[in-house]
Amino acid sequence: MRISLFRRLASTAVALGLGSLGLLGAGAAPAQAAVSDCPQGYFCAWGDTGSTGPMFKTQSSRATLGTWDNKFRLIINRTPGFACTFDAPNYVDGAGRYANEGFPTSIASRSVSSVKIVRTLRECDQEAYPYWLSETSPKAAGFGDMNGDRRADVLVRDLVGRLWFLPGDGGGKLVGSGGWNVFDAMVRHGDFSRDAREDVIVREKATGRLWLYPGTGTGGLGARKLLGNGGWNAMSRIAAFGDLTGDARSDLLAVERSTGKLWLYPGTSTGTLGARKLLGNGGWNGMNALVGVGDMNGDGRADLYAREASTGKLWLYPGKAGALGARVLVGTGGWNGMTMLIGNGDWSGDGRLDLIATQVESRMLYRYPGTGTGRLGAGDWLGGGDWWDLNGAF
Repeated sequence: MRISLFRRLASTAVALGLGSLGLLGAGAAPAQAAVSDCPQGYFCAWGDTGSTGPMFKTQSSRATLGTWDNKFRLIINRTPGFACTFDAPNYVDGAGRYANEGFPTSIASRSVSSVKIVRTLRECDQEAYPYWLSETSPKAAGFGDMNGDRRADVLVRDLVGRLWFLPGDGGGKLVGSGGWNVFDAMVRHGDFSRDAREDVIVREKATGRLWLYPGTGTGGLGARKLLGNGGWNAMSRIAAFGDLTGDARSDLLAVERSTGKLWLYPGTSTGTLGARKLLGNGGWNGMNALVGVGDMNGDGRADLYAREASTGKLWLYPGKAGALGARVLVGTGGWNGMTMLIGNGDWSGDGRLDLIATQVESRMLYRYPGTGTGRLGAGDWLGGGDWWDLNGAF
Protein backbone atom coordinates (compact mmCIF):
# COMPACT_ATOMS: atom_id res chain seq x y z
CA MET A 1 0.00 0.00 0.00
CA ARG A 2 1.67 3.21 -1.16
CA ILE A 3 0.32 5.62 1.42
CA SER A 4 2.62 8.52 0.48
CA LEU A 5 1.50 8.29 -3.14
CA PHE A 6 -2.17 7.85 -2.34
CA ARG A 7 -2.46 10.93 -0.15
CA ARG A 8 -1.65 13.47 -2.83
CA LEU A 9 -4.48 15.93 -3.23
CA ALA A 10 -5.66 18.37 -5.85
CA SER A 11 -2.36 20.18 -6.26
CA THR A 12 -0.65 17.00 -7.48
CA ALA A 13 -0.43 16.70 -11.24
CA VAL A 14 -2.13 13.36 -11.76
CA ALA A 15 -4.79 12.01 -14.04
CA LEU A 16 -8.48 11.41 -13.38
CA GLY A 17 -11.13 9.68 -15.49
CA LEU A 18 -14.71 8.48 -15.25
CA GLY A 19 -16.86 5.84 -16.92
CA SER A 20 -18.91 6.36 -20.00
CA LEU A 21 -22.04 6.24 -17.87
CA GLY A 22 -20.88 9.54 -16.44
CA LEU A 23 -21.61 11.51 -19.63
CA LEU A 24 -23.72 14.61 -19.22
CA GLY A 25 -27.24 13.67 -20.14
CA ALA A 26 -27.93 10.30 -21.75
CA GLY A 27 -24.52 9.73 -23.28
CA ALA A 28 -24.08 12.90 -25.31
CA ALA A 29 -22.39 15.93 -23.79
CA PRO A 30 -22.84 19.41 -25.21
CA ALA A 31 -20.20 20.64 -27.58
CA GLN A 32 -19.10 23.30 -25.13
CA ALA A 33 -19.01 23.04 -21.32
CA ALA A 34 -17.38 25.19 -18.68
CA VAL A 35 -16.14 24.43 -15.18
CA SER A 36 -19.16 26.28 -13.82
CA ASP A 37 -21.41 23.67 -15.50
CA CYS A 38 -20.27 20.96 -13.08
CA PRO A 39 -23.11 20.57 -10.53
CA GLN A 40 -22.55 20.47 -6.81
CA GLY A 41 -22.22 16.86 -5.63
CA TYR A 42 -20.56 15.66 -8.84
CA PHE A 43 -17.11 14.89 -10.12
CA CYS A 44 -16.49 16.34 -13.58
CA ALA A 45 -13.76 16.08 -16.18
CA TRP A 46 -12.85 17.37 -19.63
CA GLY A 47 -10.66 16.12 -22.46
CA ASP A 48 -8.79 19.42 -22.71
CA THR A 49 -7.21 21.73 -20.16
CA GLY A 50 -9.42 24.64 -21.15
CA SER A 51 -12.73 22.93 -20.21
CA THR A 52 -14.14 23.86 -23.62
CA GLY A 53 -15.12 20.41 -24.87
CA PRO A 54 -17.53 17.65 -23.76
CA MET A 55 -17.87 17.12 -20.03
CA PHE A 56 -18.21 14.00 -17.92
CA LYS A 57 -20.00 14.07 -14.60
CA THR A 58 -20.61 11.34 -12.03
CA GLN A 59 -21.60 10.86 -8.42
CA SER A 60 -20.41 7.25 -8.17
CA SER A 61 -17.30 5.16 -8.71
CA ARG A 62 -16.36 3.86 -12.16
CA ALA A 63 -14.28 0.68 -12.51
CA THR A 64 -13.75 1.31 -16.23
CA LEU A 65 -13.92 4.46 -18.34
CA GLY A 66 -15.05 3.23 -21.75
CA THR A 67 -14.29 5.69 -24.53
CA TRP A 68 -12.92 8.15 -22.02
CA ASP A 69 -10.14 5.84 -20.91
CA ASN A 70 -6.93 7.91 -20.59
CA LYS A 71 -8.71 10.98 -21.98
CA PHE A 72 -9.12 13.27 -18.96
CA ARG A 73 -7.03 16.45 -18.97
CA LEU A 74 -8.88 18.69 -16.49
CA ILE A 75 -10.94 17.68 -13.47
CA ILE A 76 -12.88 19.19 -10.61
CA ASN A 77 -14.26 17.36 -7.58
CA ARG A 78 -17.51 18.77 -6.19
CA THR A 79 -18.58 15.65 -4.27
CA PRO A 80 -18.73 15.69 -0.44
CA GLY A 81 -15.68 13.43 -0.21
CA PHE A 82 -12.70 12.41 -2.30
CA ALA A 83 -12.15 11.40 -5.91
CA CYS A 84 -9.46 8.72 -6.23
CA THR A 85 -7.89 7.98 -9.61
CA PHE A 86 -6.14 4.82 -10.82
CA ASP A 87 -3.84 4.12 -13.74
CA ALA A 88 -5.54 0.78 -14.52
CA PRO A 89 -9.16 -0.42 -14.61
CA ASN A 90 -10.86 -1.88 -11.52
CA TYR A 91 -9.09 0.50 -9.13
CA VAL A 92 -5.60 -0.86 -9.68
CA ASP A 93 -2.39 1.21 -9.38
CA GLY A 94 -3.52 4.29 -7.49
CA ALA A 95 -2.49 7.65 -8.87
CA GLY A 96 -4.19 10.73 -7.40
CA ARG A 97 -6.46 11.83 -4.58
CA TYR A 98 -8.61 14.94 -4.93
CA ALA A 99 -10.58 16.71 -2.23
CA ASN A 100 -13.43 19.14 -2.91
CA GLU A 101 -11.40 22.33 -2.99
CA GLY A 102 -13.55 24.37 -5.36
CA PHE A 103 -11.15 24.71 -8.27
CA PRO A 104 -10.17 22.58 -11.31
CA THR A 105 -6.87 20.75 -11.65
CA SER A 106 -4.97 20.08 -14.85
CA ILE A 107 -3.89 16.44 -15.17
CA ALA A 108 -2.57 16.46 -18.72
CA SER A 109 0.58 14.49 -17.84
CA ARG A 110 -1.07 11.29 -16.62
CA SER A 111 -3.40 8.56 -17.86
CA VAL A 112 -6.31 7.23 -15.82
CA SER A 113 -8.52 4.17 -16.34
CA SER A 114 -10.77 4.09 -13.24
CA VAL A 115 -11.99 6.34 -10.44
CA LYS A 116 -13.54 5.96 -7.00
CA ILE A 117 -15.83 8.45 -5.31
CA VAL A 118 -15.55 7.94 -1.54
CA ARG A 119 -16.36 9.72 1.73
CA THR A 120 -12.95 9.46 3.42
CA LEU A 121 -9.41 9.37 2.10
CA ARG A 122 -8.63 5.92 3.48
CA GLU A 123 -11.40 4.41 1.31
CA CYS A 124 -9.41 5.14 -1.83
CA ASP A 125 -7.41 1.95 -1.32
CA GLN A 126 -8.81 0.16 1.74
CA GLU A 127 -11.94 -0.34 3.80
CA ALA A 128 -13.59 2.55 5.63
CA TYR A 129 -12.78 0.75 8.89
CA PRO A 130 -9.41 -0.58 10.16
CA TYR A 131 -8.37 -4.19 10.60
CA TRP A 132 -9.20 -5.80 13.94
CA LEU A 133 -8.70 -9.45 14.90
CA SER A 134 -9.34 -11.21 18.22
CA GLU A 135 -9.47 -14.80 19.45
CA THR A 136 -12.48 -16.56 20.98
CA SER A 137 -12.32 -16.36 24.76
CA PRO A 138 -13.13 -19.48 26.82
CA LYS A 139 -15.60 -17.42 28.85
CA ALA A 140 -17.80 -14.38 28.38
CA ALA A 141 -16.27 -11.20 29.80
CA GLY A 142 -19.60 -9.41 30.21
CA PHE A 143 -18.32 -6.43 28.20
CA GLY A 144 -16.42 -5.70 25.00
CA ASP A 145 -18.63 -8.15 23.12
CA MET A 146 -21.54 -6.49 21.32
CA ASN A 147 -22.65 -9.63 19.46
CA GLY A 148 -22.20 -12.28 22.15
CA ASP A 149 -19.65 -14.47 20.33
CA ARG A 150 -16.99 -14.25 23.11
CA ARG A 151 -14.64 -12.33 20.83
CA ALA A 152 -13.49 -8.87 21.87
CA ASP A 153 -14.86 -6.32 19.41
CA VAL A 154 -14.35 -2.61 18.73
CA LEU A 155 -16.55 0.30 17.71
CA VAL A 156 -14.87 2.89 15.45
CA ARG A 157 -16.03 6.35 14.37
CA ASP A 158 -14.70 7.72 11.08
CA LEU A 159 -14.06 11.34 10.14
CA VAL A 160 -17.49 11.86 8.55
CA GLY A 161 -19.36 10.63 11.64
CA ARG A 162 -20.18 7.06 10.67
CA LEU A 163 -19.95 4.30 13.29
CA TRP A 164 -18.49 0.88 12.43
CA PHE A 165 -18.68 -2.38 14.35
CA LEU A 166 -15.55 -4.57 14.15
CA PRO A 167 -16.45 -8.05 15.44
CA GLY A 168 -12.90 -9.40 15.61
CA ASP A 169 -12.75 -11.41 12.38
CA GLY A 170 -11.02 -8.77 10.27
CA GLY A 171 -14.29 -7.41 8.87
CA GLY A 172 -16.59 -4.56 9.76
CA LYS A 173 -20.22 -3.52 9.66
CA LEU A 174 -21.81 -0.07 9.46
CA VAL A 175 -24.00 0.47 12.54
CA GLY A 176 -24.33 4.26 12.40
CA SER A 177 -24.74 5.89 8.99
CA GLY A 178 -23.84 9.38 10.19
CA GLY A 179 -24.23 12.04 12.85
CA TRP A 180 -21.88 10.54 15.44
CA ASN A 181 -19.49 13.50 15.32
CA VAL A 182 -21.90 15.47 17.52
CA PHE A 183 -20.68 13.39 20.49
CA ASP A 184 -17.50 14.26 22.37
CA ALA A 185 -17.52 11.22 24.65
CA MET A 186 -18.39 7.61 23.72
CA VAL A 187 -18.08 4.72 26.17
CA ARG A 188 -19.32 1.18 26.75
CA HIS A 189 -18.81 -1.49 29.37
CA GLY A 190 -21.54 -4.07 29.67
CA ASP A 191 -25.31 -3.90 30.01
CA PHE A 192 -26.89 -0.70 31.33
CA SER A 193 -30.42 -1.24 30.01
CA ARG A 194 -30.88 -4.58 31.82
CA ASP A 195 -31.57 -6.71 28.73
CA ALA A 196 -28.33 -8.75 28.86
CA ARG A 197 -26.85 -6.89 25.87
CA GLU A 198 -23.96 -4.46 25.90
CA ASP A 199 -24.89 -0.81 25.40
CA VAL A 200 -23.22 2.45 24.39
CA ILE A 201 -23.33 5.74 26.32
CA VAL A 202 -22.49 9.03 24.61
CA ARG A 203 -22.37 12.72 25.52
CA GLU A 204 -23.79 15.31 23.13
CA LYS A 205 -21.30 18.17 22.93
CA ALA A 206 -23.73 21.00 22.12
CA THR A 207 -26.24 20.24 24.89
CA GLY A 208 -24.34 18.29 27.54
CA ARG A 209 -26.97 15.57 27.36
CA LEU A 210 -26.14 11.95 28.06
CA TRP A 211 -27.68 9.30 25.80
CA LEU A 212 -27.94 5.53 26.00
CA TYR A 213 -27.91 3.49 22.79
CA PRO A 214 -29.09 -0.02 23.69
CA GLY A 215 -27.24 -2.86 22.02
CA THR A 216 -29.19 -5.26 19.81
CA GLY A 217 -27.00 -8.26 20.57
CA THR A 218 -25.78 -8.41 16.98
CA GLY A 219 -23.33 -5.51 17.06
CA GLY A 220 -25.97 -2.93 16.19
CA LEU A 221 -27.68 -0.26 18.27
CA GLY A 222 -31.33 0.49 18.98
CA ALA A 223 -33.18 3.77 19.38
CA ARG A 224 -31.45 6.02 21.88
CA LYS A 225 -32.81 6.92 25.31
CA LEU A 226 -32.05 10.02 27.37
CA LEU A 227 -29.93 9.31 30.46
CA GLY A 228 -29.02 12.84 31.50
CA ASN A 229 -30.92 15.96 30.48
CA GLY A 230 -27.88 18.26 30.63
CA GLY A 231 -24.91 19.36 32.63
CA TRP A 232 -22.62 16.53 31.59
CA ASN A 233 -20.30 18.99 29.85
CA ALA A 234 -19.10 19.83 33.36
CA MET A 235 -17.28 16.49 33.30
CA SER A 236 -13.83 16.30 31.75
CA ARG A 237 -13.76 12.49 31.61
CA ILE A 238 -16.47 9.84 31.47
CA ALA A 239 -15.75 6.13 31.82
CA ALA A 240 -18.09 3.15 31.69
CA PHE A 241 -16.78 0.98 34.49
CA GLY A 242 -18.80 -2.17 35.05
CA ASP A 243 -20.11 -3.11 38.49
CA LEU A 244 -18.35 -1.17 41.25
CA THR A 245 -21.19 -1.14 43.78
CA GLY A 246 -21.60 -4.92 43.90
CA ASP A 247 -25.23 -4.98 42.81
CA ALA A 248 -24.55 -6.68 39.44
CA ARG A 249 -25.35 -3.48 37.52
CA SER A 250 -23.01 -1.50 35.31
CA ASP A 251 -21.93 1.87 36.70
CA LEU A 252 -20.48 5.07 35.27
CA LEU A 253 -17.54 7.17 36.47
CA ALA A 254 -17.00 10.86 35.71
CA VAL A 255 -14.39 13.50 36.59
CA GLU A 256 -15.70 16.97 37.45
CA ARG A 257 -13.79 19.52 35.41
CA SER A 258 -13.86 22.40 37.90
CA THR A 259 -12.82 20.39 40.98
CA GLY A 260 -11.02 17.29 39.77
CA LYS A 261 -13.38 15.15 41.86
CA LEU A 262 -14.22 11.61 40.74
CA TRP A 263 -17.89 10.63 40.93
CA LEU A 264 -19.64 7.27 40.77
CA TYR A 265 -23.03 7.15 39.03
CA PRO A 266 -24.54 3.76 39.89
CA GLY A 267 -26.68 1.87 37.42
CA THR A 268 -30.26 1.13 38.45
CA SER A 269 -32.73 -1.69 37.87
CA THR A 270 -34.56 0.46 35.31
CA GLY A 271 -31.52 1.19 33.11
CA THR A 272 -31.02 4.72 34.42
CA LEU A 273 -28.35 6.27 36.66
CA GLY A 274 -28.81 6.73 40.40
CA ALA A 275 -27.67 9.48 42.74
CA ARG A 276 -23.95 10.06 42.43
CA LYS A 277 -21.40 9.17 45.10
CA LEU A 278 -18.00 10.76 45.64
CA LEU A 279 -15.09 8.40 44.89
CA GLY A 280 -12.15 10.78 44.72
CA ASN A 281 -11.93 14.13 46.50
CA GLY A 282 -9.68 15.79 43.91
CA GLY A 283 -6.68 15.46 41.64
CA TRP A 284 -8.39 13.40 38.97
CA ASN A 285 -7.94 16.13 36.35
CA GLY A 286 -4.33 15.00 36.39
CA MET A 287 -5.45 11.89 34.52
CA ASN A 288 -6.01 12.24 30.76
CA ALA A 289 -7.49 8.78 30.19
CA LEU A 290 -9.77 6.54 32.28
CA VAL A 291 -10.57 3.01 31.11
CA GLY A 292 -12.86 0.46 32.72
CA VAL A 293 -10.96 -2.76 32.09
CA GLY A 294 -12.88 -5.36 34.10
CA ASP A 295 -11.26 -7.63 36.68
CA MET A 296 -7.59 -7.30 35.79
CA ASN A 297 -6.13 -8.55 39.08
CA GLY A 298 -8.30 -11.64 39.59
CA ASP A 299 -10.07 -10.59 42.81
CA GLY A 300 -13.56 -10.77 41.32
CA ARG A 301 -14.09 -6.99 41.11
CA ALA A 302 -13.88 -4.62 38.15
CA ASP A 303 -10.84 -2.34 38.01
CA LEU A 304 -9.84 0.98 36.46
CA TYR A 305 -6.78 1.98 34.42
CA ALA A 306 -5.83 5.68 34.52
CA ARG A 307 -3.11 7.49 32.59
CA GLU A 308 -1.24 10.30 34.36
CA ALA A 309 -0.92 13.30 32.03
CA SER A 310 2.28 14.75 33.47
CA THR A 311 4.30 11.53 33.45
CA GLY A 312 2.67 9.20 30.95
CA LYS A 313 2.45 6.55 33.67
CA LEU A 314 -0.34 3.98 33.66
CA TRP A 315 -1.99 3.17 37.00
CA LEU A 316 -4.33 0.41 38.12
CA TYR A 317 -7.02 1.41 40.61
CA PRO A 318 -8.46 -1.86 41.95
CA GLY A 319 -12.18 -2.00 42.52
CA LYS A 320 -13.44 -2.47 46.07
CA ALA A 321 -16.97 -2.50 47.53
CA GLY A 322 -18.27 0.79 46.11
CA ALA A 323 -14.82 2.36 46.09
CA LEU A 324 -11.37 2.27 44.49
CA GLY A 325 -8.35 0.86 46.31
CA ALA A 326 -4.77 2.10 46.48
CA ARG A 327 -3.33 2.48 43.03
CA VAL A 328 -0.65 0.20 41.57
CA LEU A 329 1.85 1.22 38.89
CA VAL A 330 1.32 -0.72 35.66
CA GLY A 331 3.36 1.31 33.15
CA THR A 332 6.36 3.45 34.16
CA GLY A 333 5.98 5.93 31.29
CA GLY A 334 5.45 6.45 27.59
CA TRP A 335 1.69 5.91 27.62
CA ASN A 336 1.02 9.48 26.51
CA GLY A 337 2.18 8.33 23.09
CA MET A 338 -1.03 6.36 22.74
CA THR A 339 -4.03 8.17 21.29
CA MET A 340 -6.72 5.88 22.65
CA LEU A 341 -6.77 3.22 25.38
CA ILE A 342 -9.53 0.63 25.03
CA GLY A 343 -10.62 -2.05 27.49
CA ASN A 344 -12.61 -4.52 25.44
CA GLY A 345 -12.11 -7.81 27.25
CA ASP A 346 -10.03 -10.82 26.26
CA TRP A 347 -8.66 -10.37 22.74
CA SER A 348 -5.94 -13.01 23.19
CA GLY A 349 -8.31 -15.89 23.97
CA ASP A 350 -6.50 -17.01 27.15
CA GLY A 351 -9.34 -16.15 29.53
CA ARG A 352 -7.60 -13.04 30.93
CA LEU A 353 -8.69 -9.47 30.28
CA ASP A 354 -6.43 -7.38 28.08
CA LEU A 355 -5.88 -3.81 26.83
CA ILE A 356 -5.51 -2.31 23.37
CA ALA A 357 -4.18 1.12 22.36
CA THR A 358 -3.95 3.11 19.15
CA GLN A 359 -1.23 5.52 18.05
CA VAL A 360 -1.78 8.25 15.47
CA GLU A 361 1.86 8.71 14.46
CA SER A 362 2.47 5.07 13.52
CA ARG A 363 -1.14 4.40 12.48
CA MET A 364 -0.87 1.20 14.49
CA LEU A 365 -3.01 -0.62 17.00
CA TYR A 366 -1.10 -2.22 19.86
CA ARG A 367 -2.33 -5.16 21.95
CA TYR A 368 -1.28 -5.69 25.55
CA PRO A 369 -2.15 -9.05 27.15
CA GLY A 370 -3.34 -9.09 30.75
CA THR A 371 -1.39 -11.27 33.19
CA GLY A 372 -4.22 -11.81 35.67
CA THR A 373 -2.35 -9.82 38.33
CA GLY A 374 -3.41 -6.35 37.20
CA ARG A 375 -0.30 -5.86 35.10
CA LEU A 376 0.26 -6.15 31.36
CA GLY A 377 2.54 -8.28 29.24
CA ALA A 378 4.66 -7.05 26.34
CA GLY A 379 2.63 -5.43 23.59
CA ASP A 380 2.55 -6.29 19.91
CA TRP A 381 1.05 -4.47 16.96
CA LEU A 382 -1.81 -5.53 14.71
CA GLY A 383 -2.36 -4.63 11.09
CA GLY A 384 -0.24 -2.80 8.55
CA GLY A 385 -0.69 0.74 9.80
CA ASP A 386 -4.32 1.19 8.80
CA TRP A 387 -5.53 2.77 12.07
CA TRP A 388 -5.66 6.25 10.55
CA ASP A 389 -8.23 8.75 9.27
CA LEU A 390 -10.48 7.87 12.22
CA ASN A 391 -12.25 9.90 14.90
CA GLY A 392 -12.32 7.63 17.90
CA ALA A 393 -12.54 3.96 18.89
CA PHE A 394 -13.96 2.29 21.97
